[in-house]
Amino acid sequence: MAAMAKFVMGFCLFGWAIAACATQSSLPERPLRIIFEPMRNIVEREFASEYTVSFPSPITSSAYPSNNIVRLRVFLPTDRVGPVPVVILLHFWGATDNALEEEAADFLVKKGIAAILVPLPYHLSRTPSGFRSGELTIQPDPAMLRETMLQSLQDVRRTIDWIETREEFNGKVGIGGTSLGAIVATLCFAVDQRIAASSFILGGADLAGIIWGSSRVVQQREELRRRGFSEARLREELALVEPLNYLTKQDQRPSFLIKARHDTVVPPATSDKLAEALGNPRILVIETGHYGGILVQRSLVSLAARFFETTFRGEDFRAPGRLYAPTVRYGVELSGTSGLQVGVGFDIWKSNVRSDGFFTLLLTPKGIGGYLGYQVSEGLSLGLSFKPTGTSLAAMWSVVF
Repeated sequence: MAAMAKFVMGFCLFGWAIAACATQSSLPERPLRIIFEPMRNIVEREFASEYTVSFPSPITSSAYPSNNIVRLRVFLPTDRVGPVPVVILLHFWGATDNALEEEAADFLVKKGIAAILVPLPYHLSRTPSGFRSGELTIQPDPAMLRETMLQSLQDVRRTIDWIETREEFNGKVGIGGTSLGAIVATLCFAVDQRIAASSFILGGADLAGIIWGSSRVVQQREELRRRGFSEARLREELALVEPLNYLTKQDQRPSFLIKARHDTVVPPATSDKLAEALGNPRILVIETGHYGGILVQRSLVSLAARFFETTFRGEDFRAPGRLYAPTVRYGVELSGTSGLQVGVGFDIWKSNVRSDGFFTLLLTPKGIGGYLGYQVSEGLSLGLSFKPTGTSLAAMWSVVF
């Protein structure tokens, strides 16, 4: 009997160990249903009524209690008749306000679509005391990165749970995000079939590839290297929250991806991976870097709103073949006529879509000139400098804005 008892106990411990491993290697289930508080704090806008509602995040931290409460901002069209579709909007990394999302919400409500602004972990109303908005979001620690992505996912899932309790909405749910918000939106779209359509502005997939190639996380990447991580090892560590592991080409839910050709924050290779993984994408490429999207911000959010409007009507959205966006570069020029100087350039010619060869109108502290160059490595070009004082050989290191 003692031997049998030991066998049963050992078998149970083995089963618990297997269950624990399974839990650690698979996404958590949708959060438990809760009773939500009523909407409150009505603010009347020109085309919308704005409400707020709060709920506890399904994933909490004792270290930062302020991060445990999710405060939604809800925009309902004032002229709605009956239930309406709704789009969840996610902001970029480090956002200190929701100006971009408010502009998107304005476009949506004018089309009869509600909008819900969700603060990502450690941002805005969830920023812990003593830290900047978003400062704790991307840390050189894979375990923390996983937890932040999982918390973001579960917060969006609980937001959809709340949507399903409200008679103001008709069950059609979209999600849209910019930069980090687009990356989070990709994971949410991949794993939650309640989301009918998605818009990704300046987003991508392959989280390890983004971290390893982004100009925005140099310090975090170097710290990861010091801790012995490689890109391949980081990819293994982040596999649980990698959108590419959940997206399938068979999924025909429509999506709209806007990517920047010269992006150094979300490398183009990672936005290409996202485009290849989506089953039914519409794609627009703008001729800027990551931050150059701000030059055509209004056009981008207007297009995203039109995508949701068309899709929710059951019609096929066609992305424009191109959207004019100026290619602005900033950098340092070294020439025989002017020496070393900083400048801002506005490209007026390029040899191909990669801008291997380009001519830029260059504005420097010493005046206006021109630069004709050919890329010889990432950011470095050799060519000719044109100044009122003469023409000379030159080199330029530049980054597209």
